[in-house]
Amino acid sequence: MLRPALLTAALAAAFPVHADPQLDALRAELQELKSAYETRLQALEARLQTAEAETADAAAKTDAEPVRSGFNPDISLILQGRYAHLDDVGERRISGFLPAGHAHGAPRGFSLDHTELVMSASVDPYFRGYVNLALLDEEVEIEEAWFQTTSLGNGLSAKGGRFLSGLGYQNEQHPHAWDFADNSLMYRALFGEAYGNDGVQLKWVAPTELFMELGAEAGRGASFPGTDRNRNGAGSYTLFGHLGGDVGASHSWRAGVSYLQAKASERDGELEDLNDVEAGTLFSGTSKAWMADVVWKWAPDGNAAERNFKLAAEFFRRSEGGSLLCEDNTADSGACNGTEDAYHSRQSGFYAQGVYQFMPRWRTGYRYDRLNPGTVDFGANGAFLPVTDTKPTRHSLMLDYSPSEFSRLRLQYSKDKSMESVSENQWFVQYIHSLGAHGAHRF
Repeated sequence: MLRPALLTAALAAAFPVHADPQLDALRAELQELKSAYETRLQALEARLQTAEAETADAAAKTDAEPVRSGFNPDISLILQGRYAHLDDVGERRISGFLPAGHAHGAPRGFSLDHTELVMSASVDPYFRGYVNLALLDEEVEIEEAWFQTTSLGNGLSAKGGRFLSGLGYQNEQHPHAWDFADNSLMYRALFGEAYGNDGVQLKWVAPTELFMELGAEAGRGASFPGTDRNRNGAGSYTLFGHLGGDVGASHSWRAGVSYLQAKASERDGELEDLNDVEAGTLFSGTSKAWMADVVWKWAPDGNAAERNFKLAAEFFRRSEGGSLLCEDNTADSGACNGTEDAYHSRQSGFYAQGVYQFMPRWRTGYRYDRLNPGTVDFGANGAFLPVTDTKPTRHSLMLDYSPSEFSRLRLQYSKDKSMESVSENQWFVQYIHSLGAHGAHRF
């Protein structure tokens, strides 16, 4: 243990150290820097301990205020517009079907198609919230405004507020996420655009390798095909289930069935009577719809950036039963005289579409729509209202280009035969731009 000391003494004797003011100054400066760094490290350790204590305390308090970050909430604005070259055919209706409610329509020429303001955020460790506002000229419409649980566990989640129903495949998609410039005839006949509801939803995703989702909803039922009945309880019920999975590295699929039951009280509509005069109708009763959907996707080795293909199809069968009033329009030379009688209908339809991204940023697609007016019994009003056997159809071709993930330009042509005795060539030029943070779209 004495050897280091003896060695030090020997070196000191051999090389005597003389006082050097410059070296002393350097040693003093080094010591000062060392002291400063030690002080800063101690301050940082104290701040870290304080932050950890505050985080633990906040987590322990169930009623604590949520901690907001600079990225909360996410806000995005969707700009969407188009030019539509359409024939001047007056009121647009799908032949053989009572007119649906909410729809954005298809004005001729240039138009601001659909503008959406979207906000979403985590409320706290237990809930997240979402709101989608549709900006329509002189009004603001709340399309969705809901909360959803995030910590129930076991694959369960609950949602409450106003939301797009989980039935079908396309229903939860907003217009900017559609693969075509307009909606399918099926959704237009069933809901006008999409089925939204004020209510609650319970969903369960099974902990299995095969994707399995089951859901149930109960709501006010004020949207078409139901009406706002101003009563306690639920006016509509929805059940849906989906299965899905992967086939190898390049293929994935999802399929499902859904059921909707809604109650209507004096649901208004407009039809042309046997004298070709517009007549108002009021339906009261029950609407029941079954839907089936299937989606298949392909991308080489799962990489959809270069090439990908999506095939989607949905089918529905709807039955309605109750009473129908055809308002008196005899003053306008109409045929209806205010009769109210039983009404029953069984109708169906489907659409099938394929969209192919053949190179980065470029896609093309084809969609076929077909509806069947089925059997319609107007009761005594059959003496005033016509029944048609025309099966509405439409063929649509589209080509779109996406300069980036935030913008899309689209050209579409449709051969529309959804109105009896009308064969229309439709052209659409559309733009879609997304500003701000926007979540990924569904499968």
